[in-house]
Amino acid sequence: MSKEFEIAREFEVDATPGEVWEAITTGTGGYLWPMEPPEPRVGGSGPFGSKVVAWDPPHRYTNRVTNVEGISQQTLNQLDYTIEPRDEGRRAWVRYVHSGIFVDDWDNQYDGAAKHNDFYLHTLGEYLVHFAPRPVAFATFDGPEASKAADAFTAVGRALGLADDTAVGARVSANGPDGRAVDAVLDYRNPYFIGLRTDHALIRFFGRNHWGAPVGISVHDFAPDADAKANETAWQGWLNGVFSRP
Repeated sequence: MSKEFEIAREFEVDATPGEVWEAITTGTGGYLWPMEPPEPRVGGSGPFGSKVVAWDPPHRYTNRVTNVEGISQQTLNQLDYTIEPRDEGRRAWVRYVHSGIFVDDWDNQYDGAAKHNDFYLHTLGEYLVHFAPRPVAFATFDGPEASKAADAFTAVGRALGLADDTAVGARVSANGPDGRAVDAVLDYRNPYFIGLRTDHALIRFFGRNHWGAPVGISVHDFAPDADAKANETAWQGWLNGVFSRP
């Protein structure tokens, strides 16, 4: 049965309203995934077939799409951003509202969307504070079928070498591809997601097994010589290896 949903979040960030605006309109690869920038006008085209329904830089941006391509469980999706200055424009307050209509498996879809939004917005903050507006090499991929298992994300945390009591904000030396240590800050962790921030990258781990999908990884690499394909090959091999062990 079709049912509307709304996920609203508010946060402040150590970035100017203009920097937030650039991130959400042209810098999405730095924290989400690369998307075509919206046409800068009401009625213009937006990402994934959406239309721009509010455009007031750097204060308000809204896009809306019906019959969401590739997502059979959803018939309407809207993303709305309101940005206001704080501390005489040195910081920004952001209100984000994700709304729409789910037509199938409502509770599971809503739970997944709400938790993913929290992680993506946290990653937006990490990008703005530590890396914006540097160009990014972006890679994303899923684990094998075995990564849908109920305990799959627990296995990912253990493979990284993270202790159960490692606190968010701690510096860690995680176990990366080919046995290499990944020196990072553990910037996010709960039963569903892990975020590592190195000196040049944001590495995000998604426990989508909780919603019936494979575990995933995204790598946002801001190094001058970043190679998205090399990152994908290395971390895909690492992730496949986690689920090929006896």
